[in-house]
Amino acid sequence: MTQLLPAFDTLDTVSRRGWFRQAGALVLVLGAGDLVHGATLVAVRVWPAADYTRVTLESDTALEARHFVTDGPARLVIDIDGLELSPQLRELVAKIGANDPHIAGVRLGQSQPRQVRMVFDLKRAATPQVFTLTPIAPYRYRLVFDLYPAQAPDPLLALVKEREAAPTPLPAPASTTAEASARAASDVDDALGEFIGRVDRTNRPTLPLPPAPPTVALKPESAGPASAPAATVAPPPPRVAAAPAAAEGAPSVPPGRGGINRLVIVAIDPGHGGEDPGAIGPTGLREKDVVLQIAKQLQERINARPGMRAMLTRDADFFVPLHERVNKARRVQADLFLSIHADAFITPEARGASVFALSDSGATSTAARWMAKRENAADAIGGINVATKDTHVLRALLDMSTTAQIKDSLRVGREVLGNIGQVGKLHKGQVEQAGFAVLKAPDIPSILVETAFISNPQEEAKLRDEDYQAQLVKAVYTGIVRYFSRNPPLARERLL
Repeated sequence: MTQLLPAFDTLDTVSRRGWFRQAGALVLVLGAGDLVHGATLVAVRVWPAADYTRVTLESDTALEARHFVTDGPARLVIDIDGLELSPQLRELVAKIGANDPHIAGVRLGQSQPRQVRMVFDLKRAATPQVFTLTPIAPYRYRLVFDLYPAQAPDPLLALVKEREAAPTPLPAPASTTAEASARAASDVDDALGEFIGRVDRTNRPTLPLPPAPPTVALKPESAGPASAPAATVAPPPPRVAAAPAAAEGAPSVPPGRGGINRLVIVAIDPGHGGEDPGAIGPTGLREKDVVLQIAKQLQERINARPGMRAMLTRDADFFVPLHERVNKARRVQADLFLSIHADAFITPEARGASVFALSDSGATSTAARWMAKRENAADAIGGINVATKDTHVLRALLDMSTTAQIKDSLRVGREVLGNIGQVGKLHKGQVEQAGFAVLKAPDIPSILVETAFISNPQEEAKLRDEDYQAQLVKAVYTGIVRYFSRNPPLARERLL
């Protein structure tokens, strides 16, 4: 300022008035960025979960940070440049809950002018990722700290623990020699079933599947091969006629192709989560919340059925990158991947449920292309560290989806869509196709269910209604079970 204006104490009264006018004009020229020291925080958010805990600092300008980790005790130390210790930043201390799986507490300090040091006391060894995100609606600049456990949770082991915690089913009735042989073959050919069997083999020497509810026997149209080694390419599956609906409204899952009778695993993917709220309805209902509610109900219903098991790609409010959702399903060798969403459109008149499968030759409609583009933007909104090597490798792998996968996806999609149509209005009467990134598992039939248009006031009210959620869950469940009744899964390759 002294370089641009004469010294104030050397001026007379008239000149001083002119000095103030010049100084005021200079302030306007400099602007707020030259007068305010450091960035201004817009929000501080914490997303704790067993998979990882995320801490986000949102600011009006980009922040730069350096970090290092210490052992004994385990700590993450982060130095942030261009930031002053403010009341809003201090809110972070109260937002770290005692039930956070990874962070015991956080301490803040002004290590030097315009530099803040944050020290996270960790509950266990962690592998941190610190990265920045450029503005994208509805967020401004974000500095993100992801705290992953040094030993990542294994979804396969989680599935085993759930199986252990489940109530022990009643013993099956005496089996014939042929049935016993089939079950013995199942224990050999089903890698996951064998692994689970090892956990509780002390209680049950063999692991026969619990008996299915009584239904009319399914008569194969053509005889299939007796068995097929897991390492060889299996012949086309024998087609079987659908059984009449049982009391539950769905037929039982018959023995698999080639006489294999094994556990059927469904990966349920509640869309969005954490930083990514998904679509938001007229009264504020968030897509990420309602799809998680529906997913948990569907998981509970599937787990209650003998011979079937469901896992969730997320079981709380946190963000999972699109490629990691598919990776979780592949880790447990899922037989089906089902992603649950709620549509939104620029006009509130749009309504009806939809089912999508992957397309390898472009979208089947303009609306399907628009929907895929919106859902594929989840990584940018939820925020991922694109610098990690695993991200690029997994994306390349997921681009190898096969024609067979798409064909099976369309089959299960038709079953699910037909049953949803009995509950409410459909947006389209057939399964649509587009390039959804989350449907690109090369070896798992995958569908995306848009349950309704959350942007439509009437359908938002339906999604909020518990009775409608229950009807929707039953419809999806029935479609899944009927698909496996008509298309029994093959034996899995060994995991161990």
